[in-house]
Amino acid sequence: MHDHHIGMIVPSSNLTMETELPRMLRSREEADPENRFVFHAARARMQHVTPEQLRAMNAQAERAATELADARPDVVATACLVAIMAQGPGYHCTAEDAITAALRAEGAQAPVISSAGALLDGIAALGAERVAIITPYMKPLTQAVIEYLTDAGVEVVDSLSLEVPDNLAVARLDPADLRKHYQQLDLSRADALVLSACVQMPSLPSIQPVEEEVGIPVLSAATATTYRILQELGLPPIVPNAGRLLAG
Repeated sequence: MHDHHIGMIVPSSNLTMETELPRMLRSREEADPENRFVFHAARARMQHVTPEQLRAMNAQAERAATELADARPDVVATACLVAIMAQGPGYHCTAEDAITAALRAEGAQAPVISSAGALLDGIAALGAERVAIITPYMKPLTQAVIEYLTDAGVEVVDSLSLEVPDNLAVARLDPADLRKHYQQLDLSRADALVLSACVQMPSLPSIQPVEEEVGIPVLSAATATTYRILQELGLPPIVPNAGRLLAG
């Protein structure tokens, strides 16, 4: 049996990263008991999803990485997608490099992924060029996400902003409501649907049912982050009932 130690840098008000990712990997453990997953989180202060608080949170990432380094994780994932995407196209590379440098300075060799970079990787892995997205953000922040994806070569054919600025309130949104929300989107040109472009907005229980309803791949920032974690650990990126990206 092998224990894989996963470090997570999460906003202080994030409740979902530490529930959906472990839930997916616990499900994977049932199918593959030889590989177990252990989680270690460091927090960066953020309560409201505003540009000011997002910038302040990004400034804490290296401190959080230094703390995680002491646990010698096998991989480190940094969570807040919009905090990175709001800083402008390509910023996930800058953020990942800074966290990597902080880990290396403390002797930790873990690879680093971001939910922002993971979403791009997940979309690419599905061969999707056009997506529709649902976010909990205010419309200007959703626009920042659209511009980020566009710069990376992904066309956003439609989007829905739920406009919930309080990050704790985002965590309390009912994932079952996404089964109604997506029906407001025009999916006629979409190759894939990003049911939650935010690791704080719960979506996991709806990923598989919505995928079966719409007939195109459905993913989220959380399923994409799990996909990249498993890749970095050298494990097949397979999780039962979590959408086509994790279907192997």
